[in-house]
Amino acid sequence: MSEFAFGVGTALWLGILTSISPCPLATNIAAISYIARKVGNARQVFLTGLLYTLGRTLAYLVLAFVLVASVLSMPQVSLFLQRYMHLALGPILILVGMFLLGLIEMNLGGGGMGAGLQKRVDAMGMWGSLLLGIVFALTFCPTSAALFFGSLVPLSLTVNSMVALPAIYGVGTAVPVIVFAVLLATSAQSVGRAYNVLAKVEWFARTATGCVFIIVGIYFSLKYVFQVI
Repeated sequence: MSEFAFGVGTALWLGILTSISPCPLATNIAAISYIARKVGNARQVFLTGLLYTLGRTLAYLVLAFVLVASVLSMPQVSLFLQRYMHLALGPILILVGMFLLGLIEMNLGGGGMGAGLQKRVDAMGMWGSLLLGIVFALTFCPTSAALFFGSLVPLSLTVNSMVALPAIYGVGTAVPVIVFAVLLATSAQSVGRAYNVLAKVEWFARTATGCVFIIVGIYFSLKYVFQVI
């Protein structure tokens, strides 16, 4: 498997894991429910979910593009990363893995919706979901911040991908949101059942990912930093 293909698969998984983490998942359901409360049919509810998803995807794509492009556009920094990024990748993966396993805690501000944003979203109708997706994507929860800044951005830098991997990450975050939009359009009770199932799946997925990150991080550190294997 090529380095880029591995990066694509990893970015997709990171996006899915981000979206099913408790804070983003609850935020996504609340946002879609808030926007969809005024629409009249299932089709519009589904379109609301798609617009919200598009907003989140665009936000992640633009932010990652700006960060990666800014770094790669500076010759000295780009050359430094080409030489030493593989040395930092191991410790970064270990730290992110420890966070996913709950061994490290990080507190960030919550992603509530202020009165001003609420009025603007209401005024925009169904299109307000696009704005809400952008705003909530940029209001990072601890888990989404760790996965985005600690995993996706370094991965994009490693494979020199300013667009493809961030876009794939955005698609990954979109999958569970679209599922919940469909469930909300058909039956509100289905959302509750799916949420409970995903809450259990998320724990196993996050734990497994954290363990893999630590193992790979230790391997990279032993190989590239300490050069013992």
